[in-house]
Amino acid sequence: MQGRKATPIQLNETEKAELERLTKGHKTRQQIALRARIVLAASEGTSNAEIARRFDISKDMPILWRKRWLDLQAIELKDLSVEERLEDLQRPGAPMQISAEQICKIEELACEKPEKSGRPITQWTGREIADEIKQRGIVEKLSPRHAARLLKRRTNQTASGTILAEQIKEG
Repeated sequence: MQGRKATPIQLNETEKAELERLTKGHKTRQQIALRARIVLAASEGTSNAEIARRFDISKDMPILWRKRWLDLQAIELKDLSVEERLEDLQRPGAPMQISAEQICKIEELACEKPEKSGRPITQWTGREIADEIKQRGIVEKLSPRHAARLLKRRTNQTASGTILAEQIKEG
């Protein structure tokens, strides 16, 4: 017994060229490259079951990305690029409890020497920086582990990350 026939995808030349570029790009994340291959295969008329077999994925994945592509295709490329169409959707979850302004203040504190705050240490530890953050009233509650994690995540994204990462040790 045959299932429902999948909705065909029609790609314009720009979309097709961009999808092919993503599949061959050395810096393209593999997750995005796979999704691009799925959309390209779907545009060639390949069934969801065949796409799943070809790429060794679940049958649900081609169904999801075919539907997602069709839903987003009406948006112009200048407003939503091909790669952005292949990104994960935002997931619901707890809202951020630390604002961008508070994060900036925390980063600023991490750049200061602990001695300036009257701390008898030469490098910030998670416990010391969490205590100082609470003492300065930047945030009310912050565990030492979360303070260290937050700073490590942020410092890995900055040019001076190596300097800050050396200052931060989990306590």
